[in-house]
Amino acid sequence: MENKKEMRAWLDDMKLNHPLVIAGPCSAETEEQVLKIAHELKDTDVNYFRAGIWKPRTRPGMFEGVGALGLKWLQKVKAETGMKVCTEVANAAHVKLALEHDIDMLWIGARSTVSPFIMQEIADALEGTEKPVLIKNPVNPDLALWLGGIERIYSSGVKNIGAIHRGFSTYEKTKFRNNPEWQMAIEFQNKFPDIPLINDPSHITGKRDMVFDISQIALDLNFDGLMIETHHDPENAWSDASQQVTPNMLIQMMRDLKVKKEADPEAEYNSKLGNLRAQIDVIDNQIIDMLGKRMQASDGIGKLKKEKNVAVLQSKRWNEILGRMVLEGQDHGLSEEFILKMFKAIHQESINHQEKIING
Repeated sequence: MENKKEMRAWLDDMKLNHPLVIAGPCSAETEEQVLKIAHELKDTDVNYFRAGIWKPRTRPGMFEGVGALGLKWLQKVKAETGMKVCTEVANAAHVKLALEHDIDMLWIGARSTVSPFIMQEIADALEGTEKPVLIKNPVNPDLALWLGGIERIYSSGVKNIGAIHRGFSTYEKTKFRNNPEWQMAIEFQNKFPDIPLINDPSHITGKRDMVFDISQIALDLNFDGLMIETHHDPENAWSDASQQVTPNMLIQMMRDLKVKKEADPEAEYNSKLGNLRAQIDVIDNQIIDMLGKRMQASDGIGKLKKEKNVAVLQSKRWNEILGRMVLEGQDHGLSEEFILKMFKAIHQESINHQEKIING
């Protein structure tokens, strides 16, 4: 699969003056709920109304969706509001039913993307459809697996494709539900700049009060759109209650989000500069996070040294680290002077942490 300008034709043809917006509840719960949310999102920046009707849950016994009945409700949304509708498909049977009910857009979830067998089954069922198909990144941070899933869909004759960045699972506890791993999304863009890339801040954050900030980062990184879970009564939603926003919150977010203006006479320069600055912001946050983890390890060493009454400064160990890091820095184009300054500062902070524990 090669990058082609035609890959984004389906989105460009919409001639939007704002990023693509896909919004609606995590799960279709009742016909009344679906229609109420849809009518509140009518005549806003929302381009596609989304609702999950088949819900792959981590453990059995949880709400797993209303099933094919929800397709009738999505048809009613189209008829009553004029909005296009979309839902997730996880197997060939889902695809068949969704196409029969004229669902306008389909997306494939992270738990499906992770399996080449499932992706091929879905690709075969989608063969030749002109409806846009969006592929979420797999659960684990594997760019090749994500691209492989997209290639299977593309190879089946589906030319209107897009990708959804919803973050990646991690065993380590972080402030995110799914770690964004922004660098992987950036690498995706570099390889296939013309495949529309949509950000899913709801699944990245797991918390509604973080959705705006992640959305802004995504737009700064030149994402093409947002998929945001929206519910009229999110506290009582049947699934993912904590990450859904209300229609009013979504409408205000769309007003407040800063989008680069193409009318700027230096638009291309400003766009590239803004994108690079956004990448730096992301990496700077990762550096702070890693330094915090390093100091946690230093705290652990401080406790051990206190137990054994060992001196904080271990010169031999420090010199070994410094020499190794200078060589590593050279491999990454970093000067010896910079590496020495940086690691001396890190070492001093580590000593401060350990001394505080020993003297405390």
